[in-house]
Amino acid sequence: MKKRHIFFSALSLLAGIFLSGCVYVSLPGVEPRREKTIGGAGADKVLVIDISGMITGDDDKNMMGIETAPNITARIKEELNMAIEDSHVKAIVLRINTPGGTVTTCDIISHEITQFKKKKNIPVIAELMDVAASGGYYIAVSADKIIAHPTTVTGSIGVVAYNVNASGLMEKIGLVDQTIKSGDKKDMGSPLRPMTEDDKRILKTVIDGLYDRFLDVILEGRKFAGFTKPELKKIADGRIYSASQAIELKLIDSLGYLDDAVEAAKNAAGIKEARVITYSPASSYRNNVYSNMGGYAPVGGPPMVNLVYIDADSMTKRFGMRFVYLWMP
Repeated sequence: MKKRHIFFSALSLLAGIFLSGCVYVSLPGVEPRREKTIGGAGADKVLVIDISGMITGDDDKNMMGIETAPNITARIKEELNMAIEDSHVKAIVLRINTPGGTVTTCDIISHEITQFKKKKNIPVIAELMDVAASGGYYIAVSADKIIAHPTTVTGSIGVVAYNVNASGLMEKIGLVDQTIKSGDKKDMGSPLRPMTEDDKRILKTVIDGLYDRFLDVILEGRKFAGFTKPELKKIADGRIYSASQAIELKLIDSLGYLDDAVEAAKNAAGIKEARVITYSPASSYRNNVYSNMGGYAPVGGPPMVNLVYIDADSMTKRFGMRFVYLWMP
């Protein structure tokens, strides 16, 4: 009987491999996000929120298909909600290290930070790390003050929609586009055919509108800098700036390191002592403000790991067109 059970178990495993193309095993789950102290002392708290990597609405997955983190919008919203409920959180530092990302995701995060400030009424300081360009800067201007490392690269204010025309390659290898559409503009931006001049004009209109919104966000977030829209347009042509150039252009306020941002947050909050905290999984290790802040995984049971994982969804997205606030040389 035992041998028969082993036999059928093995048969089921093989069937899973050959029929579905996937092999799944269970790994231990990760506990919900908790507060962790990474420095300082006292009852008051300064919360560090990490905004890093490519900013999209997608959940993070590793090479084996494990969801390693919820999408960045959901995580930041949750952390802001936790901060609202904690009366000891007196200030927030946004640790920003990103080239940007999709227009809507960047806009939602900026909106959530702005709404948080209205509800909680505490200072928010942005600290720009290696790169805080395009969508990273879009989010930074929602803070009350922007501090950048001396070596930060920022700017890249603008919108881009990457597109590849693969029709020539398709013709060479004998593939034919047989797209059926309700109107001649329905597949506008498709890599399966060249863009017409009319297509380009329509897409440029959309990009100009999104670019105009980017400028309005900067004008609102940094109104104390005294920009006019024409003045801002002169420096918002998509180019990147060093931290020192950004200060001269009034895009940021000062140079400093993460510890300086924490001190600026305490000063703005009118407190002398505070614990510096993060919200992170219970099993993760955070020993200071420079610690990696990833390491999320689904909660509510062990995650299923696909040992033969092919991210077809990710691959198909590369062929579509996305409007992005992104610096990607």
